[in-house]
Amino acid sequence: MTEKCGLVAVLGAPNAGKSTLVNALVGQKVAIVSPKAQTTRARLMGIALEDIGEDKAQIILADTPGLFEPRRRLDRAMVSAAWDGAQEADAILLLVDARKKKRDYLEPILETLKGRPERKLLVLNKVDSTPKEPLLVMAEALTQEAEFDEVFFVSALTGDGVPELKQRLAALMPEGAWHYPEDQVSDASERLMAAEITREQLYRQLHDELPYDSTVRPEKYIQRKDGSVEIHQQIVIARETQRAIVLGKGGAKIKAIGEAARKELAQLLDTKVHLFLHVKVDERWADAKEIYEEIGLEWVK
Repeated sequence: MTEKCGLVAVLGAPNAGKSTLVNALVGQKVAIVSPKAQTTRARLMGIALEDIGEDKAQIILADTPGLFEPRRRLDRAMVSAAWDGAQEADAILLLVDARKKKRDYLEPILETLKGRPERKLLVLNKVDSTPKEPLLVMAEALTQEAEFDEVFFVSALTGDGVPELKQRLAALMPEGAWHYPEDQVSDASERLMAAEITREQLYRQLHDELPYDSTVRPEKYIQRKDGSVEIHQQIVIARETQRAIVLGKGGAKIKAIGEAARKELAQLLDTKVHLFLHVKVDERWADAKEIYEEIGLEWVK
C-alpha cells in the first residue's frame, strides 16, 4: 500500500455548509454546525481516510471560518485564518450555497482565487433543493470567473455527491507519509472540542435571542480516577442584560444547554462527563488576546 497525504482548504461564505461538508467527508462530527452565520471561528483540521485502489489517502481538511467583510478584530482574525488555511494547500475547495441567486458576495473571493496556483474545485452545495438547470448555469459562470479545474454538485446534509467528491480529493493527494494516526479525526484538543460543543448548544437553543458576541472558554478539564471527565467552562457574554437570556427562568435554559452538551460529550469521549457551566459578563472579551490564543486565532490589531 502506498500512503498519500495532503491538505485541502475548504473555503466559502458564512453558512455555505463548510462544517457540514467536512463532517460528511470525515464520516463523523469534528466541527460544530449551526444555522447562525460565522459559527466556525478558528481553523480546524478534519482528517479523512479514503482508499484509492491499493493506495490509501489521508485527506487533511482545513475547515476555515467563512469569508466575509470583516468589521471587528474578531472578524479580521477569522478571515485571516481562512486565507491562512489555503496557504500551501494541495487543493482549494470553494463551497457555494447553490440556493442563493445573488452572488455579489462571492466576487472578492473569486477575485482572490483567480490567480492562485493551487488546483481549485468548485463545489455547489444544497443541490437537493435546487433545480438542475440553474445549477449548470451557475457552475459555468463561476468557473469562468475564477478558472476552477473541476465542479462538483453535493448536498453535504444528505450526503448526495459526497463519496464522489471524497474519491476525487483522495486521488489529488500527493504520495507521502500520513501526518496523523489512522484513528485521529481532528487536530482539535478534547478541551477545545468540549468548549465548541457547548457553544454549538448555546447557538442552537438561544437562536437569535443571543447575539453573535458570545463565546465559551475552557477553564478546567480533569480526568477523574473512576475514568469519567470533569469539565468546567465559562460562557462569556458582552452585556449584563444577556445574562437572564442564557440562564433562563430559574436557571432552566443554562441547565438545558449543559445537559445537551454533556450528552454529546459523553458520546464523543465514550465516558461519563460532569459538566459545570457559569456565566461571565465581559464587554471587551472580543479584544482579549488570551481568548484568541485559546481558539488558535492570531490576534490581529
